[in-house]
Amino acid sequence: MHNPTLQFKIKEIVDLPQVNGVNISFTNSSLFMCLGVLVTAVFFYVALHKKQKYPTKLQSVAEMVYELIRGMMAEMVGPSEMKFVPFIMTIFLFVAMGNLLGLLPYSFTYTSHFAAVGSMSVLSILITVVAGLKRRGLNWFTNFFPKGTPIALAPILVPIEVISFCSKPLSLTIRLSVNMMVGHIMIKVIAGFIYDLGFIGGWIPLLFIICLTIFEMAIAFLQAYVYTILTCVYLSDALHAH
Repeated sequence: MHNPTLQFKIKEIVDLPQVNGVNISFTNSSLFMCLGVLVTAVFFYVALHKKQKYPTKLQSVAEMVYELIRGMMAEMVGPSEMKFVPFIMTIFLFVAMGNLLGLLPYSFTYTSHFAAVGSMSVLSILITVVAGLKRRGLNWFTNFFPKGTPIALAPILVPIEVISFCSKPLSLTIRLSVNMMVGHIMIKVIAGFIYDLGFIGGWIPLLFIICLTIFEMAIAFLQAYVYTILTCVYLSDALHAH
């Protein structure tokens, strides 16, 4: 209770033998990743397995999420690139569910860990690179030196563009992980005030923590939205000319 960072500690649930020195044990982070995928799959199955002309509330929510991602793709990447909607929607749902599950008591926020988010960020960038190379071939490398740029600027521009490209996974990871970590630490600290102040003085931090939790729910969706938008931008850069 007095150490708000303990909530981010990874704990082994199923201890497995190491493979080439790598610990592959099933942890609380792995558990909540699987739980996030399961909850998302169950929600969309229940919402859409009996689609109706006049949608139910769950169907409306599922369709709203799809239309949000589809609209984002059409605006950021292009209306002709709808085949990437499943990829972008998977990223959005995985991040959003991780953020929201972390707000539950005694849960674990896997989106607060650099390893989990960083792996997803690197994978997302690699997918955009593969898509860009498949679409544009070697012309993809013009992203590092746009056509029409004076050759004299190459020694300066190319290293800057390469560093900028390599920093994309890092910027995605830090932006999401730090926001989740800070918000959860604030909630934990204020919850400690409620415990210390008791029944008489604890109602003030209790009201504050209710407001903060609602705010964190909005932040959970916002950070997932921002993460997804940036992925769309990187995908657009890979598929189209600079």
